[in-house]
Amino acid sequence: MGVVRVPEAKVALSTASVYPESTAAAFEVAARLGYDGVEVMVWTDPVSQDPEALKRLADYHDVPVLAVHAPCLIITQRVWGTDPWAKLVRARNAADLLGAKTVVVHPPFRWQRDYARDFLAGIQRMAGETDVQFAVENMFPLRARGRAVTPYSPDWDPADEEFRHFTIDLSHTSVSQSDAMDMATRMGDRLAHVHIADGIGGPRDEHLVPGRGDQPCAELLERLATSGFAGTVVVEVNTRRAESRPEREADLAEALAFTRLYLAAPADTDVSRRSSGV
Repeated sequence: MGVVRVPEAKVALSTASVYPESTAAAFEVAARLGYDGVEVMVWTDPVSQDPEALKRLADYHDVPVLAVHAPCLIITQRVWGTDPWAKLVRARNAADLLGAKTVVVHPPFRWQRDYARDFLAGIQRMAGETDVQFAVENMFPLRARGRAVTPYSPDWDPADEEFRHFTIDLSHTSVSQSDAMDMATRMGDRLAHVHIADGIGGPRDEHLVPGRGDQPCAELLERLATSGFAGTVVVEVNTRRAESRPEREADLAEALAFTRLYLAAPADTDVSRRSSGV
């Protein structure tokens, strides 16, 4: 049997993956299942908004916070105030306190006109002021009556913009019916963060356990391994339909096993060690 080389990338659990359970529960689950850390989704749970409380959880469970997802969702429009730049400053400060290297951020909504106009320059400026990476995530259009409407500015696909770092989300590539491998190629060395999930190409953001849809989850992970990816791969799946904690944990254990299985490469592969990218 050939020797397998595993890249430096860590596998984290998004705290959103245990919803409707709490942020605190995600730390407990991540510790029990053997995840390398968590990505904190900052949302309406007060604990997710409190860096000191998060630090206590990380220390208690010995589970580091590897990334902070800024409050960019519709339901979090008033979390940490209404100024989108102030939200990013707080996310960066939280990441600094927690030792997380990445802040995940979505493209602006079209109605955030001033924010959208200055987004590229502002993100570049903030990225130059800190070691924390602002990894802009691909999103998706909304579909209604056969039409696609883009709620993001300049687009739901940021891969062709000059951001320093990107997050690719494979549930989002499913909804947008994008070629995930092509998107990863366009992101290139700037791909610093991955949300691993699956989908079947429907109009809803499904976040299935990887391997249960039609997205190239295994192929992307194998490419990351071959390239020596050193970012973070985050399991961000939907377990809302789980009827119990054991059922939820079974899904999250399956997602972790899938990710670790494919995030590996033969040792004789020409692996280029890089800090991020594919």
